[in-house]
Amino acid sequence: MRKRIPGFVIVLILLFTMVQCAKKGMPEGGPIDEEPPKFIKANPENYSTQFDADEIRIYFDEYIKLEKPQQQIIISPPMDPKPSIMPLGSARKDIKIEIFDTLEENTTYAINFGRSIVDNNEANPYDYFKYVFSTGDYIDSLKVSGTVKDAKLKAPKSPVSVMLYEMDPTYTDSIVFKETPRYVTYSQDSTFTFSLENLKAGTYKMVGILDNNDNYLYNPKSEKIGFIAENVSIPTDSTYEIIVFKEELEFTPKRPTHFKGNQILFGYEGSPDLDSLEINLLSPKPEGFVSRIIKDAEKDSLYYWFNVKPELDSLNFEIVTPKTRDTLLARLTTLDRDSLKISTETGSISKDFKFKGNTPIVDFQEEFISIMDKDSANVDFSTEFHPLKNEIVIKFDKTPENTYNVRALPGAITDLFEETNDTISQNLRTKSLSEYGTIILNVQNIESFPVILQLTSTKGEVIDEQYSEESNNFTFRYLTPGKFLIRVISDRNGNGKWDTGNFLKKRQPEQIRYFSDTLDIRANWDWNETIRLKD
Repeated sequence: MRKRIPGFVIVLILLFTMVQCAKKGMPEGGPIDEEPPKFIKANPENYSTQFDADEIRIYFDEYIKLEKPQQQIIISPPMDPKPSIMPLGSARKDIKIEIFDTLEENTTYAINFGRSIVDNNEANPYDYFKYVFSTGDYIDSLKVSGTVKDAKLKAPKSPVSVMLYEMDPTYTDSIVFKETPRYVTYSQDSTFTFSLENLKAGTYKMVGILDNNDNYLYNPKSEKIGFIAENVSIPTDSTYEIIVFKEELEFTPKRPTHFKGNQILFGYEGSPDLDSLEINLLSPKPEGFVSRIIKDAEKDSLYYWFNVKPELDSLNFEIVTPKTRDTLLARLTTLDRDSLKISTETGSISKDFKFKGNTPIVDFQEEFISIMDKDSANVDFSTEFHPLKNEIVIKFDKTPENTYNVRALPGAITDLFEETNDTISQNLRTKSLSEYGTIILNVQNIESFPVILQLTSTKGEVIDEQYSEESNNFTFRYLTPGKFLIRVISDRNGNGKWDTGNFLKKRQPEQIRYFSDTLDIRANWDWNETIRLKD
């Protein structure tokens, strides 16, 4: 007896057959397009003279788009207002530039597209296409080149805008804050070199800015600046090195706020000498009033603590530095204060143990503190009190593969509110010597003393440092294995720290030179080398 096949099964078979046929007949894709777009023509023509158009069209052999035009496209001299450059969204076979600025007479303009022009399918870039025109009879053809560096980092983190300002009778150094430059270009990402082209002969001020908002103006709060001290006369065969740095801002206090309890928060900008800064309460003080200032460990903020809260709705303060005097008002609210809590930083074999308070520490009894090693032997120690950091530092010699117990009895630490600590017992263990690495250096080309030799992470964080007034030998022991950089600071003023530059004061930053190699330090290993610093 013949069985009848259900209809839905027939439908499934037909669908499966169609899919298989479709797969067999499906054309395979061709080779991946690796060719960049090709320039065909421009209207007006590239390198035109007597230019008076208000629109430019640049044609290519395929559909193109612009990638990151705000960061990539440089117009020199800058136009104000900036021109409209299309395409911004959908792809097209031409670039349309609409000019709104009244162009200067007898001036050569260059529009450098960087690597922004890419084909629509595979984003193959047409590298560094440049459209040049002159409103005069000829194209300026002079150029100047050089390199950029970062004063503190091994290399700049992003391209630096290199600018030329004409040294005409109207020039003042404040021009970098207010006016766009005559010429501008960017440093290259990998080589950190720059080239300013199509320049006219003249005398210029050369400045480099990490121009975060791409407005060709210097903002000291968020940007770095560098400059060539002498004027640049073009034409020239010289090459130039610009070192960008972050300036120290002038101290500016912000309006204080009632943070909590007996605590007023003062934010600020700049880098004041905190040892000489005073915060004075101008409002009437209650009997027995005592105050303390503590610096926030991470932010540019100061905490003004007081033991007795005035019966007022607001407090008037005077902030005094050797250069400034400001009067500020803080309004009070109803907030509870914290009770004393003591935390510890156990440090390491090469870093000190610390007691830190959440309320201001005003006194401590060293005789209430003791240290014992793993053999229950008492360990000698010394103490330091850092009021601004609100910490007690316990200094003692440590040996590898040892255990230490740091103990503070009740009453060892007293805060501003006469509260004291409970018993504190904290253990610290050091690793065996075989788990550490050592760096032993002989630095050959130190140009002048004193110097600060710093051991940093690959991100520029300082791990350790040593100061030298005459010796070129340095040793760093008990290092946790990892990658390190070596840099040497020329301490010109002998103050024991690196000092940045100042553009308006024409002061360059103190020189920092790097050893070019990254040190990969392993456990149970001495890296003992004679090195030369990077020029």
